[in-house]
Amino acid sequence: MKTVYSPQPQLDHVVINVADQLDEASVRFRQLGFQLTERGHHSLGSSNHLAIFADNYLELLGYEPQNASQRAELWQAPIGLTGLVWKTEDASEEFRHLERQDLDGDEPAEFFRPVTLPNGSASEARFRTVRLRPALVPNGRSFFCQHLTPAAVWQTVWQEHPNGVEAISEFVIVAQDPAYAAQVYSHLFGAGRIRACPDGAFVLDAATATVRFAAAEHVEQRFGTLPDDYDGSARMAALSFRTQDIKKVKASLLLSKIPFDEQDNVIVIAPGQAFNVALRFHQ
Repeated sequence: MKTVYSPQPQLDHVVINVADQLDEASVRFRQLGFQLTERGHHSLGSSNHLAIFADNYLELLGYEPQNASQRAELWQAPIGLTGLVWKTEDASEEFRHLERQDLDGDEPAEFFRPVTLPNGSASEARFRTVRLRPALVPNGRSFFCQHLTPAAVWQTVWQEHPNGVEAISEFVIVAQDPAYAAQVYSHLFGAGRIRACPDGAFVLDAATATVRFAAAEHVEQRFGTLPDDYDGSARMAALSFRTQDIKKVKASLLLSKIPFDEQDNVIVIAPGQAFNVALRFHQ
C-alpha cells in the first residue's frame, strides 16, 4: 500500500509587508541590529531585503514606485507580519497534499530574483511556491517555498548580525479563538502536531521555531503590546528571535536610540518601533 505524503512543519521564512516603505524599513531593521542583503527585485515586480539566519530568514517585502500596480493584492494586507512560509523540497507534492486536504489555492508558481553573491559573481535565487487557499489565512498568506538555488540565499557571510541573532524562534498569531485559528494548520500537518498549552495558547513545532496561536491578553503579557490597528480578527502579530548574546541586542538598540523593555534576560520591542510587528529577543 502506497504511503500518502504528509508535509513536515519547518519554518522557511517570515514576511513583513512594508509596501512602499522599503527605504525606511531597511534603515530601521539595520538599526535593530540585523544585517540585510542588498535590495532584491523579483521577476513578479516586488522587491525585498532579507535577514538570513542558519535555517530560516526574515523578509522585508515591498515595492518601488514604478511597480506599485504589480502584485497589488499583497499590499491590501496591513503593514506588518503577513507571511508564514514553510520549507519544502517539492512544491508539486505539497499542492497535491493541499488538494487532498481541501486547502489548495493556485497551482505552484515559479519566479526568481537576480542576486550578487559575496564574491561579486552574479546569480539568481529561484523559487517554486504553492499557497494555501487565501480565504483560509486572514490578514496574510501561508505558503510552501521550494528553493531551487539555496546557495543564492544561504551565504555564511550574510548570517552574521550585529545583534547576534541566529534564528527566528517563534511566530505568533493573535486571535480571539486561538483553537480555531490553529485549525487550518491542524488540517495541513495533522491534529497531533498542535499542542494545547496550560495558558490557553496552542503551539505548533516547526523545526527550530514554534508557531504560537494565542489570545490578545496572552500576547500582550509576552510582548507588551499589539499593533495599534489590531481589530480583534486573527492576525500575524509578533516574532521572537534567539540571539547568541542579549548584550549585543541591547548595544544595537542603545546605539540607534530605539526604546525597549528588558526583563529576565529578554528584550521586547513595541510594534510601533518595527513596522507593526512586536519583537522579542532571548538567548
